[in-house]
Amino acid sequence: MKNILLLINIVLSVAIVIFILVQGRGAGLGSAWGGGGERFQTRRGIEKVVLWSTAIAIVIFFIVSLINLFAK
Repeated sequence: MKNILLLINIVLSVAIVIFILVQGRGAGLGSAWGGGGERFQTRRGIEKVVLWSTAIAIVIFFIVSLINLFAK
């Protein structure tokens, strides 16, 4: 059981790192390929999906970590 939880934690941690790197310092995905970020915009489309995916992955990582801590 602990091995499965540890494997899930490893997969989630890699996914969280990827999600954070894709977000790109708050400039949006458009600036990663040369687009300008001169004005503030709300997150739309894929940026919103990546933001929500990051938050969900972090919550799941936290819950799995707590379960792993108290599992025998």
